[in-house]
Amino acid sequence: MELALDLTKRYAYADYLTWLDDVRRELIDGLVSLMAAPTWEHADISYNISFQLGLHLLNGNCGCKVFHAPFDVLLPNGGEAEPEKIYNVVQPDVCVICDLSKKVNGKCLGAPDLIVEVLSPSSRKKDLHKKYALYEKSGVKEYWIANPKAKTITVYLLQEDGQYDDGEEYILGEKAPVHIFDGYLIDLHDIFKE
Repeated sequence: MELALDLTKRYAYADYLTWLDDVRRELIDGLVSLMAAPTWEHADISYNISFQLGLHLLNGNCGCKVFHAPFDVLLPNGGEAEPEKIYNVVQPDVCVICDLSKKVNGKCLGAPDLIVEVLSPSSRKKDLHKKYALYEKSGVKEYWIANPKAKTITVYLLQEDGQYDDGEEYILGEKAPVHIFDGYLIDLHDIFKE
């Protein structure tokens, strides 16, 4: 049974932990954002990206790990670790975590090194604006947006000033560099294959 939550009220991670139903939600600045189940295409692209990143990690021994939704990533403001002081809880489609000390109670506490979001009609605005701003502010080094319709990947890199660059778009037929892995390339045919 779905909880009746006030979508205009600000909640903390402590509240989130009490919601014991099967509804997928995120908290962005304490506001609840409901998540739709991914479509076949969305899930396929997410899996393909996870697989390509995981394949590289199997061969590389760099100590990083790949995770995919549903997996909670807690992005506290100012390093706050208490559940009642954390107002950002997201479930990225894919993330790579290289600092494994961020594993706290089976969740990620702090910014992953790389986050991938696959655009869908229900998440497009949130991924391109709210999550972009949140990931930038939280210090996510590399943010990928996969666009299933255009079959593109846009890669944003965090600069020394704490801001993302303008992004680089890669199209079908090109290879997208995974900057956190120094030169590892993923062919977009391997992401958007049907």
